[in-house]
This record gives sequence, structure tokens and C-alpha cells, in this order.
Amino acid sequence: MTRETTHDETVARLREALGTVIRGKPDRIELLLVGLLAGGHVLLEDVPGVGKTTLAKALARCFTIDFARVQFTPDLLPADILGGLVLNPADGSFSFHRGPIFTNVLLADEINRASPRTQSALLEAMNEAQVTVEGATHPLPQPFCVIATQNPVDFHGTYPLPEAQLDRFLLRFALGYPAPEQEMKILFAHQQADPIASLEPVATADELTEIQRAVAEVLVKPDVAEYMLRLVGATRDHELIELGVSTRGALAFFRAGQARAFLSGRSYASPDDYQRLAVPTLAHRIVLTSEARYTGATPGAVVADLVAQTAIPV
Repeated sequence: MTRETTHDETVARLREALGTVIRGKPDRIELLLVGLLAGGHVLLEDVPGVGKTTLAKALARCFTIDFARVQFTPDLLPADILGGLVLNPADGSFSFHRGPIFTNVLLADEINRASPRTQSALLEAMNEAQVTVEGATHPLPQPFCVIATQNPVDFHGTYPLPEAQLDRFLLRFALGYPAPEQEMKILFAHQQADPIASLEPVATADELTEIQRAVAEVLVKPDVAEYMLRLVGATRDHELIELGVSTRGALAFFRAGQARAFLSGRSYASPDDYQRLAVPTLAHRIVLTSEARYTGATPGAVVADLVAQTAIPV
């Protein structure tokens, strides 16, 4: 059995396992897997009760990896996430006590409820897979992924994520309400027990790392890369956009296209991959002008319009 066949079977089992927990949302499951396989982080933004936390927990259960959940609150401190120095009374020495961020998958639940100081504690970890405490740098376990959730409609006691924080997330998307027939299946699936409890791991941490390496080898031809950069460049020159996509965002967009191609069973990325990923990858990285916001324009709609206007390579 070839490595490629093994990877394809693992991805198929992942989709099937997550589909038993989050029903009727194969496109959202794919986006989450794109973020994971591209080695990035994911921001789930939606109203309470639609399955954001459930999806993150289900993903962690599909692998034999470490999982930690942090409930973000206004009184949460950076040391509560990163860890800190602890005094040893026996000899008066200090030793570093690791915080919950030293895991493979970190669920940052309701991330926008923490203060900006606490939110900023994640910046180094999400960008460099390490944390620095009292001048000492500590590498994080690999693979490492942050899955954050936030409620976009409840603003009481929340702190909006700054642009620098949003730029660390490879993807941002919403789950949305399930269709009526799928919601009926959800009701009966939870009648006896939580479906997450029956999930079994389908891959190890080493297998996940191997798949991530395979994703990095997906071919992106020069004309496709040029098309991708034209989409990125269009966000920097648009009249409705005050702040366009950064180079970090372009790199994230590049990797996301590779991951989607891999999930589609291809060894090469296509313009279609970047068209479908443009909104969840780029929309949270732009800042609209005040005039655009007053007219009711949204980042997602502006990015979708840019995709429609950008010529596709033949």
C-alpha cells in the first residue's frame, strides 16, 4: 500500500468520523481540515449552540494527540495559558510550570472575552510555535493547532480581536444552522449519548505530521501562484479596502490552496481551490474603509466581488 493511498484513506475516515458529529456540513468540515493539514489555526465565528466547540473537540478525538480547552474570560491572565515560574520551597529555586498551551490542539473558547493582554499571549505561539516566559523560550509540541471560537453578536464584556491576532488565523468561517432534516438526525443521535463519546482515533500525531508534509509538497504552478497573488494584490488597491492582505496572509492563502487540493485527491492546486478559499482565508485580513462600512459592505462580499472580477488563468 502506497503512502498516498494511506493518506487518502486517513482523510476519508476523518471526514466520515466528523460527519457523524457535525451533520450536513461537509463544506465546513473540509475547511477545518484545510486549516489543520496546512499547519494553520482556525477561528470559528457563529452564534452559540451551533456546534463550534463540538467540532473542535471531535477533531481532537480523531487523533491520538493531546487536547486542551481554555475558557476565555475577562479575568484570564497570560500565565493561565502559557504557564509561569513556580517556587520550589525546598531549595528556593524556580522551575517552569507549563500552561495548557503546551498541547497539540488548543481550543480557545470564546476568545474575544479575554482582555487584549491575554489575547496577545497567543501571538508568538500561533506564529512561531513557541512561547517566551521570563526570557526563556520553550518550543511547543508538534503538530500544534489553535481552534478558537467567538460569538459575533454578543458584544457585552468582549474585546474585538485586533488585526494582528486575526492575521494569525489561517481561516475564519461560520457553521450556520443545520437544515431541518439534518437537525432531526441530530436530535435522535443525541437521544442516548453524545456522539463524540463513540469517536475513535483514526490517526496518530506522527501520521498527521506526515500528511502535513505531503500537503507542503502539493504542486502550485507559476500561473496558479500568479493568479493567487493577483487576488491578494487586488485587496491592496481596492477603493473600499483601507488595509489589504499582508504577506503572511498570502503565505496562508498559498498553503490553504495546497491543503484543499490534497483533500480533493490532487497533487496540484488549481485556480478553483483559491476561488473557493478566498473568502474564509482573506476576508478577515482586510479592513474596510469607513465609507464602505456605512454603506453596509462586508469584507466577505468585497472579497467575493474581487474573485468574480479577477481573470482566471487558462
